[in-house]
Amino acid sequence: MSEQTIALVTGANKGIGYEIASGLGALGWRIGVGARDPRRRDLAVATLRADGIDAFGVPLDVTDDESAAAAAELIADQAGGLDVLVNNAAITGALPQTPATLDPATVRIVVETNVIGVLRVTNAMLPMLRASASPRIVNISSSVGSLALHTTPGLDLGPIPAAYLASKTFLNAFTIQYAKELGDTGILINSACPGLTATDLSNFRGDRTPRQGAAIAIHLATLPDGGPTGGFFDDAGTVPW
Repeated sequence: MSEQTIALVTGANKGIGYEIASGLGALGWRIGVGARDPRRRDLAVATLRADGIDAFGVPLDVTDDESAAAAAELIADQAGGLDVLVNNAAITGALPQTPATLDPATVRIVVETNVIGVLRVTNAMLPMLRASASPRIVNISSSVGSLALHTTPGLDLGPIPAAYLASKTFLNAFTIQYAKELGDTGILINSACPGLTATDLSNFRGDRTPRQGAAIAIHLATLPDGGPTGGFFDDAGTVPW
């Protein structure tokens, strides 16, 4: 492994993902900018480099097995390994989304990116993460995936796309299971809630900027050895499952 910390951020060409890449890069880390759109990926890398960040592009479609495997090979070749993975790439899916009117095809598409995509990329990167001295995995989730919050009397989380909501609950379950499986490896894996952030994913609703939304992921990516694992966090602390 390189002495420089190496991180991969998926969906890093814009929004919260870009700000996570920028924040980790500002620490002197080398950042793999994972994105499937070549133009946006190249622009993000160029902008990060202009700010003095050691960034390189990683062609990555999280819905494709071959793409994930190729991304792992590229990172191994260009960076010599991987220390931190931030699974940020996600989609909302076609709207509207209420359970009674939801097209099952929409659920499949959303889960393919938001859940299976995380599994696909994580498992492709695990051999390198296992070889790291201080490996970290951060899954970008949302408080809308919290069953505890949804069942709290008097608490209204607002109208939320049903497929997106369920995908984040699904993702949180895998975060817990990964933490149990990897508990003796030194890999810390946690879910992060960035809050309602003004990005294209939220149709620019929300009172938080992408930089603010990125803060919790940066915190979890830089946890010290022995830090929490299998948790769900936002800027205020622990989010109930």
